[in-house]
Amino acid sequence: MQEIKFYSGENIPLELHKVRVVQKLHLVPIERRLEALQEGGFNTFRLNTKDVFLDMLTDSGTNAMSDNQMAAMLQADDAYAGSQSFYRLEQAVQEVLGKKYYLPVHQGRAAENIISNAYVRKGSVVPMNYHFTTAMAHITQYGGKIVELLYDEAYVINSSHPFKGNMNLEKLEEVIKVHGAKNIPFIRMEASTNLIGGQPFSVQNLRDVRAIASKYNIRLVLDASLIGENAFLVKQREDEFKEASLGDILKEMTGLADLVYFSARKLSSSRGGGMCTDSLEIYRELEALVPLFEGFLTYGGMSVREMEAMTVGLYETLDESIICQSPGYIKYLVEALDAKGVPVIKPAGVLGVHLNAMEICEHIPQKEYPAGALAAALFLISGIRGMERGSVSNQRDEYGNETYADMELLRLAVPRRVFTLSQIKYVEDRVTWLYENRKLIGGLRFFYEPPVLRFFMGGLEPVNDWPQKLIEKFKEDFGESL
Repeated sequence: MQEIKFYSGENIPLELHKVRVVQKLHLVPIERRLEALQEGGFNTFRLNTKDVFLDMLTDSGTNAMSDNQMAAMLQADDAYAGSQSFYRLEQAVQEVLGKKYYLPVHQGRAAENIISNAYVRKGSVVPMNYHFTTAMAHITQYGGKIVELLYDEAYVINSSHPFKGNMNLEKLEEVIKVHGAKNIPFIRMEASTNLIGGQPFSVQNLRDVRAIASKYNIRLVLDASLIGENAFLVKQREDEFKEASLGDILKEMTGLADLVYFSARKLSSSRGGGMCTDSLEIYRELEALVPLFEGFLTYGGMSVREMEAMTVGLYETLDESIICQSPGYIKYLVEALDAKGVPVIKPAGVLGVHLNAMEICEHIPQKEYPAGALAAALFLISGIRGMERGSVSNQRDEYGNETYADMELLRLAVPRRVFTLSQIKYVEDRVTWLYENRKLIGGLRFFYEPPVLRFFMGGLEPVNDWPQKLIEKFKEDFGESL
């Protein structure tokens, strides 16, 4: 895609779409934001959107759909079995992802449940470039454990490495030799590793992982939820693919995997998900589990309207002018915050901007959840809802001991075509102010902790009165401004 330059010399992303439908936002007073935090247990997942100004919690199901997606929903074929909406979606999967067999599910974690049910047993070991919360939860729920195999460069916050999501090939061979191929049901690769800052892997690395999987006769499973953005960064950063189309890059990646699964909430700016493969054997192994957990094989827990929107969204994944918008905004905000000295994950990845809470809140011990505290503090002073991606998002070990995250991050998701540039500049302004007043932020502790996926439902509270002190400083600097 050709760069668009401004005569002024400014380097800002240019939206290649126009806004035709809008939704009103509310910026409530800071006192109400404190009440909302208290009601929600200082957990941004538990906030009510009536109290949220900019919702940067996630891009799952929050991307703006296109006019063509909305129009397609009107042609949905309502049927329990054999709907034409499903067959249109199946054809899109075949043409965009290059896989013959498609099994529908209602979202990505449903695919993880089915895959884990089919293949994971007690004692199983699943190597992956890096875990995602729900993937790890399903694998451990069925008696397995995960092994994360990134190169050391992936954990360097301020870096120029283009592919921090690459799997460590030497460690992969070692894990297979130690545990035995028979105890490894599959190798999982995640396109644009979510929890280390939305960082991509290279096609060459995926080829190398495929070679090792073939050598030991182990399935290679690809989480393709963010494969469109991964392909976009491959085109920008991997010399072999600079002139390739996004469609060719996508098929190169999916063609290396035995089984591909995805959340349509990310991949196609719609709702739903799926699993696809060229192997009839794998299809048969998973087929019976779809009606058991999800719904019949031609709807899989989705409405037919969602399937129509997903169909169009998959084809739109091939359009670089659509895919580039979110990474462009992310790059802009990363560079703007970096210029102000705010510690962020570099290089800019996909999905969102990731603030390094370990450094910003270095005065807060990990046992008091610095990333969670930073998320609460940012909402308090701005109405911006981000997501904690640190130790709160981890889970305790089998003995109940805390397992601390490799990184303590606050993710500010940038869904496709949702925010304006002025709103992104507001984020820059409020994050910069909070960074300059970071010593006022204090820690959190759990008062309610579910045994699984605690970051969704858990309740926390401040260890002292730091929210009141932060409000005092906000009032001193901003007066009566919201």
